[in-house]
Amino acid sequence: MLDKSPVVKATRRTFLAGAGALMIVRPAGATPQSMAAAIRQVAGEAEIKTGRIQLELPPLVENGNSVATTVRVESPMTASDYVKAIHIFTEKNPQPNVISVKLGPRSGKAEFQTRIRLADTQRVVAVCEMSDGSFWSDKVDVILTLSACLEDPV
Repeated sequence: MLDKSPVVKATRRTFLAGAGALMIVRPAGATPQSMAAAIRQVAGEAEIKTGRIQLELPPLVENGNSVATTVRVESPMTASDYVKAIHIFTEKNPQPNVISVKLGPRSGKAEFQTRIRLADTQRVVAVCEMSDGSFWSDKVDVILTLSACLEDPV
């Protein structure tokens, strides 16, 4: 026997309207303490000094979905003195460790550019690990007018 129930045609609009009901919009649950814990996971108990690394972000960002970021480290990048890794951390994004870049003496320059997402007005910290085991950091406070990273699926 044929089923005589009405057929509902799913359109993109009806699908997206239904999917929207499954999303909860709320600020990210990260805290400055979770960022500090993520930094400690990378650096352990080593002292993290200020200097040698430069983090560049605009101090006022209109849209947190794509924030231009540049990191530079003063290093000769020789076999005996080079940058092993550079990490960027945020205090209010869902994941505090935004990016980690591994380098070596053949990298030429200890510098990279990327775009990151920011969930809210917050502090961004860059930490570099040198070949001698030392850690260096720089931080930038960023004011955001339109946040990103706000949607969590249910």
